[in-house]
Amino acid sequence: MTQTSDETAAGAGSAPGAGPDPVDARLAARLAELRAERGWSLGELAERSGVSRSTLSRAERAEISPTASLLNRLCAVYGRTMSRLLSEVEAEPALLVRADEQPVWEDRAAGFVRRSVSPPHAGLRGELVEGRLAAGADITYDRPPVPGLEQHIWVLEGALEVTAQDVEHHLGTGDCLRLRVWGPTRFRCAGPGAVRYALAVVLP
Repeated sequence: MTQTSDETAAGAGSAPGAGPDPVDARLAARLAELRAERGWSLGELAERSGVSRSTLSRAERAEISPTASLLNRLCAVYGRTMSRLLSEVEAEPALLVRADEQPVWEDRAAGFVRRSVSPPHAGLRGELVEGRLAAGADITYDRPPVPGLEQHIWVLEGALEVTAQDVEHHLGTGDCLRLRVWGPTRFRCAGPGAVRYALAVVLP
């Protein structure tokens, strides 16, 4: 999903007559808290993130389900990884995380499912994520949430194309790519079927 405007970085929201998804509601509240903690107006946040005031306002009121691209922009502004932001809307993380308790977040519009296998902890620098991209899914992030973020991308099933620093890397099942992220990155499902990969993230 290549972002061409901030409206493409926002999901369609809940179905008519339905309330917001509980995770989206908690996430919206946390986004509003982070802005309030810094004393920023919606206009100031819009300038810092490159996302329109109306989209930010709707995201903070849970009127839309934010996409991966939108959350990535906000994470960059707030100095958080996406996993840390998502963990802040969950209960206090336990040392052992059972498979059925691992937080799952979905960007339905992009065909992207993100499972926080080992949610981040304030005292630790690394985290483990499972990503799934549907056939044809294509996601572009315009910046890392933390400059110099270390990533190890291990393809478990399928084929994945990762572009970083204008270099395309083609990964098949079992291949692993490691890199430090400073600028835009792109993840594209390169095979006829879905791709599943493990992503190890280490703070610099």
